[in-house]
Amino acid sequence: MRKFLIVSILLASQLSWAQFTNFNIVKEVQVKNKGVVVSAHPLASEAGAKILRMGGNAYDAVTATQYALAVVYPQAGNIGGGGFLVGVKNNGEKFTLDYRETAPKKASRDMYLDKSGKANTDLSQNGRLAVGIPGSIAGFFATLKYCKLPMEKIIQPAIDLAEQGFAITDKEADMLNSQREKFQKHNKSSIIFVKDNLWKAGDILVQKDLAETLKLIQKSGAKGFYEGKTADLLVAEMKRGNGIITLEDLKNYKVAERKALEFEYKGNNVVSMPLPSSGGLLLAQMLRMASFENLEKYQQNSTKAVQIMTEAERRAFADRAEYMGDPDFIEDKTTYLISDDYLKKRWKSFSFDKATPSAEVGKIIPQPKESTQTTHISVLDKDGNAASVTTTLNGYYGSKVLVSGAGFFLNNEMDDFSIKPGVPNMFGAVGGEANAIQPNKRMLSSMTPTILLKNGKPFMVVGTPGGTTIPTSVYQSIVNVVDFKLNANMSVNAPKFHHQWLPETISVENNFPQSTISELESKNYVIEKVKYIGKTEMIVLDDRGNIHAVADGRGDDSVATE
Repeated sequence: MRKFLIVSILLASQLSWAQFTNFNIVKEVQVKNKGVVVSAHPLASEAGAKILRMGGNAYDAVTATQYALAVVYPQAGNIGGGGFLVGVKNNGEKFTLDYRETAPKKASRDMYLDKSGKANTDLSQNGRLAVGIPGSIAGFFATLKYCKLPMEKIIQPAIDLAEQGFAITDKEADMLNSQREKFQKHNKSSIIFVKDNLWKAGDILVQKDLAETLKLIQKSGAKGFYEGKTADLLVAEMKRGNGIITLEDLKNYKVAERKALEFEYKGNNVVSMPLPSSGGLLLAQMLRMASFENLEKYQQNSTKAVQIMTEAERRAFADRAEYMGDPDFIEDKTTYLISDDYLKKRWKSFSFDKATPSAEVGKIIPQPKESTQTTHISVLDKDGNAASVTTTLNGYYGSKVLVSGAGFFLNNEMDDFSIKPGVPNMFGAVGGEANAIQPNKRMLSSMTPTILLKNGKPFMVVGTPGGTTIPTSVYQSIVNVVDFKLNANMSVNAPKFHHQWLPETISVENNFPQSTISELESKNYVIEKVKYIGKTEMIVLDDRGNIHAVADGRGDDSVATE
């Protein structure tokens, strides 16, 4: 086995031997006949790999990794949020689990509007009223029927990390320090994430309350979260502000098992998440529209390639605003929206000569710009079982509210509804009536966990964080490998771009080719440079059984092996 160790973190100095202070960030591995785990944090990836070594499969490992991320990556890893899982078993069985948060029973369509009818996005993005009913723990237990090990063993690495503590990295220290004032504003009492002094790399984060919460889950199962002490603490936290989640809401939460969204792309069977994830549907639309122009003829990030892909993104995101939402509450038009007849009509206005004005594919509405945060895990075990999971609190540390006495952050997913049709959310995505707030409804998501199959076997496991940039990053990752023949490392770390219908702007990373930018600008495209887009976790398996796993170079993301 070859490992490419990008950075080694040696942070121990007169610290307890039990604390997790010595670990490697592994950016790339090439192995054969071994399971691999790719996630946003080396300790979380290692937790998943440890479970593989204990005899677990991909679904054991991905569950252990999610629990561990709730400890070591609290800005997005969670037990107070939700997510989507796409799985393909080695017998060909495909399944998805939707443990997206839902709106509380007391939620209403206009709950974030003031007396004049103006949307108050602060209420939907910060504090207790922004919180949807968490689905993560229910999702982990729904995954259990595909696992080999009992939950008592799967959850133990996360308990150890929370109880014994771990050394934080530079990036984690910066993130905690950047949110200090918001933590203080939205929590009634002091929390462990706020210190007298600023955080720095090597500081040890011990989370005793979270460890006890995890132990309750270990002992009592899902009821250890949705009922009893933890549920009481969560509802008590709601009552400290304007939160509306009740004990009944928690007890009644259910995971939805949905049929995977499948479509063909150039000899590959793409398996992705259906509604209420817009991601799989957007991915199908974008790949199919781009295929009308024989994208493989062009170079990656060349002007024509970017133009084709951007215009596909523009049209797909316009459809997102009009048609997409929770399929249990709206008419699901997926089949129509990905049909060749519909997409060919959509593509008729494309021209290489100039940008298509967004007004031609939807009504223009001014957009805010906000940061994005989610987290993704890709897992492939030695037996060929694959799992792709994207999970989130929505914004950084969600609502910024920590459940006092339980030690975990609550999401701010209510902002992913259309809080007022036509008003964009924190990621600039516009929504319509299809995504309006209703009790027990799941909010529309951009998360796009995806698995590609070739000849019925896993070929690629891929996903990324990044709000509305998620579908476009997964789209580019697939095109990079399938059309432009890049290897996994080059695909993941190549400069990315993003367009979402509104605003009119194409966002490009700072290292994007200047020649392409200049040529696009000459065709009336508006370009904006950004620091980075997403953090893609990719596994590619070739015809000879060689596994190439890559963790994105944009963060502390890391690969671990069985």
